[in-house]
Amino acid sequence: MKIVIVVLFLGVLVSLGSALKYLMQDRGRTDRMAWALTWRVGLSILLFLFLLLAHALGWINATGLRVG
Repeated sequence: MKIVIVVLFLGVLVSLGSALKYLMQDRGRTDRMAWALTWRVGLSILLFLFLLLAHALGWINATGLRVG
């Protein structure tokens, strides 16, 4: 469970990093940055939906915050 969440989160970060790389290299001449950002949005939505599903099926529990 944790591995899937970490892999999806790392995918989001890698996609964001590659978009920054393409922004610096291509300077807007190609669509590579837009595709990298599209992948980032898609992976973020997939991660969010997976977390909702995992919570609904009882695979993960919300613990809340404890103060004091």
